[in-house]
Amino acid sequence: MTMRLRNRTMHADDLQPYLAAGPSERVAYLPAKSARQTVAETLAAMANAGGGIAILGVTAKGTPQGTVDGAALRDLVVEASLLPDPPLILPSAQSVTLDGGEVVAVLVPEGLPHVYNVRGVYLTRTGGQNRPLTTPELRQLLLDRGESGYESQPVEGAGLADLDAARVNRYLDQLGLPPDADAVDTLIGRGCVTRRGVDGLPAPEPAPTVAGVLLFGREPQRYLRSAEVICVRYAGTVMGDEFVRQDIGGTLVEQAKQAETFVTANMRRGMRIRGMAREESTEYPLPVVREAIVNAIAHRDYSIRGEGIRLLMFNDRLEVYSPGRLPGHVTLANLKDERYSRNEAIVAVLTDLGYIERLGYGIDRMMAAMQEAGLPEPEFEETAAGFRVTLRSAGDDLVSAQPQEQRWHHAFLTERQEAALAFVREHGRITNSDLQALAPDVHPETIRRDLADLVDKNLFIRIGSKRATYYILK
Repeated sequence: MTMRLRNRTMHADDLQPYLAAGPSERVAYLPAKSARQTVAETLAAMANAGGGIAILGVTAKGTPQGTVDGAALRDLVVEASLLPDPPLILPSAQSVTLDGGEVVAVLVPEGLPHVYNVRGVYLTRTGGQNRPLTTPELRQLLLDRGESGYESQPVEGAGLADLDAARVNRYLDQLGLPPDADAVDTLIGRGCVTRRGVDGLPAPEPAPTVAGVLLFGREPQRYLRSAEVICVRYAGTVMGDEFVRQDIGGTLVEQAKQAETFVTANMRRGMRIRGMAREESTEYPLPVVREAIVNAIAHRDYSIRGEGIRLLMFNDRLEVYSPGRLPGHVTLANLKDERYSRNEAIVAVLTDLGYIERLGYGIDRMMAAMQEAGLPEPEFEETAAGFRVTLRSAGDDLVSAQPQEQRWHHAFLTERQEAALAFVREHGRITNSDLQALAPDVHPETIRRDLADLVDKNLFIRIGSKRATYYILK
């Protein structure tokens, strides 16, 4: 059965197809009184087999057992996910009310990067049953999932004090955990804290992992300097000396928000005509921009030093470059269909916070949104050491190419602003002094406001600062 569930709130209708079809490689039924190890073995087997869904609180025929303690079953899933080696990082288990009573369902995503064992036994799923992997199967699986999991490594020199308690508490509230839940144990279960030392041996004190520092650190770049997003808006279609730049650090959530803000502030806006209606339009659909940024942040290879994510804006395109080639078995040919999480802990937390859907499907949405906006599909490219997504805009040909569909908004300008636009078209740039010379009787503060308003209207880009400031066309 094709898995259609994503990491969102589940309802009775979502589970009915899986309860009607019976157990399989992708579906497991577990009674409410299942032992912790039994649950752990089923989850690990599914993770090794390619994902699935486990439903607790049902009979062998998929019938709800009636009155069960949903909270206790969710706790059982959390405890069971910690038993495998390495621990499983899964979306939160969810209670679902059916006609026959309450059940608890937990998704095991496909494309997890590790091979999981429970007390030294490596399992998979066949015909709705857990079974040990054969030696050839295990050897091949270890070969296929050979990446080391850099995000799960402890950060040398970092301690729990380097995590921001306020951020951690907000995340725990987001998970809906009880007030007495142990924060450290929860973060261990999410792959953000480890009890292993840098040498792989047990450490005297728990310490944050790379994922933990990136997601909850007070100063993530203190330990991971290259974990940043470099945003640049160039004046033309190629790199040049005229640009606006912002280097964005902080946690991954802060990086995603600020990078999206940078794009929003530096892309053009206009009016789209649909029938008799006029509606605001942006150069690129914001959901596509957001998806490209979050995917780069979630899936980049953080073990690569000396290079951050690069977000480059030109007059005709937006490029998002992420260090690290496509992970695992994913290629450009199967990019839309295959799933593989290089950073499963980062993906899990960003999913919990509502930034991405755990099982993917973002590329299809990106293509559909660009098509809906009348723009070319996103372009995906592997480089020697990274991955690039390119979004194409209509560029400077927009007005002439689509006169009935799109107009960049230049209305409500003063005569001085119209003169400033004409000056820039002729000379390429304008300064406060240039506009003052065009309107010598106008107060300097009014001149400053005119130019600032043209920036706010997304017509000008401001370059430089103080006396070196000048303006160019966006």
